[in-house]
Amino acid sequence: MSVPSVAVVAINHFSPFHFSVPCIIFGDILPGQKLFDLKICAGEPGPLRSRQGFSIETSFGLDVLEQADIVIVPYWRDPAERPHQELLDALVAAHQRGALVVGLCLGTYVLAYAGLLDDRRAGTHWEFEQDFINRFPSVRLDTNALYVEDDRLVTSAGTAAGLDCCLYLVHREHGRSIANKVARRMVIPPHREGGQAQFIEQPVPLSTRDANVNKLLEYLRNNLGKVHNLNDLADYSLMSRRTFTRHFQKATGMSVGGWLMSERLQRSQELLETTSHSIETIAELVGFQSAASLRQHFKARFDVTPTEWRKTFQAGSIVT
Repeated sequence: MSVPSVAVVAINHFSPFHFSVPCIIFGDILPGQKLFDLKICAGEPGPLRSRQGFSIETSFGLDVLEQADIVIVPYWRDPAERPHQELLDALVAAHQRGALVVGLCLGTYVLAYAGLLDDRRAGTHWEFEQDFINRFPSVRLDTNALYVEDDRLVTSAGTAAGLDCCLYLVHREHGRSIANKVARRMVIPPHREGGQAQFIEQPVPLSTRDANVNKLLEYLRNNLGKVHNLNDLADYSLMSRRTFTRHFQKATGMSVGGWLMSERLQRSQELLETTSHSIETIAELVGFQSAASLRQHFKARFDVTPTEWRKTFQAGSIVT
């Protein structure tokens, strides 16, 4: 079975950190489980060296972009410098034939110089906000976002936000379970709070050190569609209401209501991704009183509607 092909563009004076992020995440990160076909390609003629003394040798050039499913520009050395025209043309051609084109941190500048971001939303490092706006007034820059996606163009904020962005791409191609597994292997959270709602939600704790609470969590997960109140749950746990709420908060770090909401929203994501159930049916299965309630809470948490979520992660295409 073929896997998505990823081309990472290397340029002279590259940033070792920014360059290594996609190379790690889209390389052989899960032993025995190939997720992507990664190639490093030279984005311009001449040497490819970082300012710290690292150098890159690759036998691949920009022709790799003609076949890649995902093209990533992880960095750009100087916002005032227009990239090589051959690179800009290759990025435009890749996007026109249907590839996903990604700019991490100052890599957003390269996509902007190519004209790909005109009249579209984008993100980049917050320090360069005014410079970017002055150079590319037609781009709708969102400096609050850890990453932004718009019409198969994905751009991220600075440095560590590239990790968030790349994990999103893993989720897009392989689903939440694989994305969370990659995050755990890298010892990073699969979700970070940011100015923009993220597409990879923070997992609800699967278990705690409290055996009684663990038994209750299993019961709740198996009965999300039911109405639960604190008195009934305290009785189920053989505790007083006050003792129960204290134990639950200590064990999970969340209130009962907060835990149930996160679990219901996470389960609704999974059902949207893996089933053809209607929004009404999903709302009933996960315990919302109505489809309207599910839509309201889903939109508030993820900044997209359930229908938009399904279109993105079930159909395999990025949407605005």
